Amino acid sequence: MDAARREERRARLRAGWTPPGPRAAGTRDLGPGEGETLDALVGDWCVFQLRDGHRHSADDLLVAWFAGEAVRARGLTPARLLDLGAGIGSVGFMMAWQFPQARLVAVEAQPVSHRLSRRSAAYNGIDGRIDLRLGDFRDPAVLPERAAFDVVTGSPPYFREDEGRVSDRPQRGPCRFELRSGVEDYVAAAARALAQGGVFGLVMPTFAEARIDAAAAADGLAVVDRLHVAFKQGRPAALVLCALQRAGAPVAASRPALVLRDTDGRRSEAFRAVRRAMGFPPGAW
Repeated sequence: MDAARREERRARLRAGWTPPGPRAAGTRDLGPGEGETLDALVGDWCVFQLRDGHRHSADDLLVAWFAGEAVRARGLTPARLLDLGAGIGSVGFMMAWQFPQARLVAVEAQPVSHRLSRRSAAYNGIDGRIDLRLGDFRDPAVLPERAAFDVVTGSPPYFREDEGRVSDRPQRGPCRFELRSGVEDYVAAAARALAQGGVFGLVMPTFAEARIDAAAAADGLAVVDRLHVAFKQGRPAALVLCALQRAGAPVAASRPALVLRDTDGRRSEAFRAVRRAMGFPPGAW
């Protein structure tokens, strides 16, 4: 879809609608560069992406929504957020949108993704409360803080390197395959960074659920809430959303699965409610 058609569609979806949450108040004359797009993210905020690179997805939306729900259910008012393996910034930005009083640290190792996230922060006018760090979150020089963050989020790569063909397209390989770190590294980093009572939210495929539980136990965390996600009615759950805390009471079972699409392929009412809560315009529910 070219830029003109994308703007036309955006205007149609947002006709007569006032975006919830904090408004974007940055350098709105920034535009996408060659090979880039500028796309709606949450509320009034947008994000720069590579046209043929790794792009934000339902997984990002779901983990940000789930982490936010876990925080609110526990009556927390977070002041410091951390996003591990932040990519183009989508999860971290959605957390910052939900908690406008909080400051965000987002750590990303790929320079191209880091560059895009910096431009998105400037576009939305949130660069003053976001610390975007380029580097490996396992490196203490990049992430020296301990017990400092009220909320940590992460969307680890889903596959080990020998479990499929690694894409050579920009960003995609490390975003999907464990070329640098896996879920165990994310859990260990979250355990170091979480303040007492803090929450770590992450998303992984259901086939990796045992790895999450084992990593949590090894690093002194417990899975205190989990929600399975099925892409379509009648299909088995493909994803699991988990909330972890230090010294929390572990849960063995999840709530009923969140089904994203009905049997006819339309978004389910439950998924529409998630999108509505996360600032999507009515025409996009």
